[in-house]
Amino acid sequence: MPDMEIFNELSEFISLRMKSCRSYAPGGDWIEHKAHADYDLWLVQSGTVKVQIAGIEHTAHPGDAVFFYPRVPYIASCGGEGCRFIYVHFDYGIGEQQQILGDFQLSGIINGELIREDADRFVQAFAQSEQRSGRPGNRLYLKACLTAVVAKIIERHGQGQYSGAFLDATSPRRSDRDLDVLQPIFRYIEDHLHTSIRMNQLAPLAGISEKYFISYFKKAVGITPGQYVYQIKMNRARDYLYEKKYTVQQVAGFLGYPDPFTFSKAFKKYYNVPPSKFD
Repeated sequence: MPDMEIFNELSEFISLRMKSCRSYAPGGDWIEHKAHADYDLWLVQSGTVKVQIAGIEHTAHPGDAVFFYPRVPYIASCGGEGCRFIYVHFDYGIGEQQQILGDFQLSGIINGELIREDADRFVQAFAQSEQRSGRPGNRLYLKACLTAVVAKIIERHGQGQYSGAFLDATSPRRSDRDLDVLQPIFRYIEDHLHTSIRMNQLAPLAGISEKYFISYFKKAVGITPGQYVYQIKMNRARDYLYEKKYTVQQVAGFLGYPDPFTFSKAFKKYYNVPPSKFD
């Protein structure tokens, strides 16, 4: 399984596009056969929701969340008393890779206790947006709350507290952009930040030709390997400077820059201030 640290390292490249958000209250005879084109999250408010995927039935109770991945067929129904849930369709990506979550085991039914605070905040924001439709900030706040819910699911998975049951190791992988293949490259970059990293050093680590490497990396991660290296170096530069223990010259050396001037130029391009004035 790919290292989930990528969400922290590339947080500034992450985007969430909320397409639609509605409340739905079907009766006890409701049955839905579907596969969505995007991510779909249901927050169950009342009743029980049953979801069948690949012949296996899963049940969500009030407070739970149901997380669907794109293009995965399912059959959904609810108990005889009917049910009610809020659903939201969205994209979640890093750079140009708008479905980055597909490389992680997140699709399934999330126990409400794991995401309670963030889910409640989202439900409250949804209710406010319904009452105050059209007011500035309503949809922006709702999007922020959804971002927090997804971030909490990612965090719980990274902590080993949740693993989605809708997909397993037998599910088809995206062979043209699989993050697993790039794990040796991520580790190499982390271990060699004190050097000048070249593309012809990275491609062999993944068993990919140098010609194909950049396009493969961009499809998988959403940004080019050069952008990735630059981002990681700027993340570490920020951390070193926050410690207030190192000179600009030392930080430049830690990150493989030939001199403080070259480092300062790269740092200012990213943060809009020179490292000497970063606080």
